[in-house]
Amino acid sequence: MQPRNEPVITIHRRRDRDGRPTNDRRLARELAAGTYVRVAPGSFVPGPEWRALSPIDRHYVRVIEALDRARGPLVVAHFAAAAVWGIDLIGRWPDEVDILVPRTTGGRSSGAFRRRTTTFADAAVVDWRGHALTTPAQTALDLARVGTFTSGVIALDQARWVRREGGPLVTLAELEETFAGDPRRGATRVRTALDFSTDLSDSVRESEGRVLIDRLGFPKPVLQRRFELPSGRVAVVDYYFEDADHAAEFDGTGKYLDPALQKGRTPEEVLIAEKDRGDELRRTVRAFSRWRTPAHRDPRKLYDILSGAGLPSRFARPPAGLVWR
Repeated sequence: MQPRNEPVITIHRRRDRDGRPTNDRRLARELAAGTYVRVAPGSFVPGPEWRALSPIDRHYVRVIEALDRARGPLVVAHFAAAAVWGIDLIGRWPDEVDILVPRTTGGRSSGAFRRRTTTFADAAVVDWRGHALTTPAQTALDLARVGTFTSGVIALDQARWVRREGGPLVTLAELEETFAGDPRRGATRVRTALDFSTDLSDSVRESEGRVLIDRLGFPKPVLQRRFELPSGRVAVVDYYFEDADHAAEFDGTGKYLDPALQKGRTPEEVLIAEKDRGDELRRTVRAFSRWRTPAHRDPRKLYDILSGAGLPSRFARPPAGLVWR
């Protein structure tokens, strides 16, 4: 798969003299009002378009602007490379654009760039907009190296995601090959995340939930299990615990709020359809559980949801305030 190469939003650059916006006083008013948003010195995007972008796409726009202003070729890596490839994450994207530099030059960040030092001279890269860009395999492994176990699993799952439009960014074999040739520190953490990763998690929240399910002591689920419902339609559930005949799902709000996922239906129609689907699933399996983001932020809630539906755990209920990374 090729990295995306063009902006996902209209960008006005003062150096291009396209006439929007040019007057300093007018620009100041429009920035204050949110009509325009500054994404780099001298570069502005329409405010409504910017606010409609996902966090990963906003960072991608900043990456393009920073790299197009660079005085020479750079190596784009880590979170910046993830935004280019479409490897999503949970949490806030950084303000700076990650680039790789040799350890001898130092890692001090300045301006738009965050310099990550490395002694690894053979990082896997491809050409991108006159610069070098770490490959999906290198990018996911780098994120697993610098992040938590959960964030590493999310990055690796995203890179391997088999149902991605256009196909997965990378295979497990390609990840293993890249990992085997990388002598840097953090190998144990990366190895553990790589062994836990899968190509079946359809979202970052599903990956996060899979990690929590394991840490809470519940059985390993089958992912993306298909069921034929009494109505004749097919339902694919995020998690299925075979021995307990227990189906479970993370209930994201996107299907109710995102026009692209609503498929021409109103939020109310989507809600009713989801309720009917859930009712049919409950008549098909012994138990069916659903949860939303708060259950990931407080693992006790997820523990209570699953154990309350009869799913056994090898661990006791976690203490209050427990936060896993």
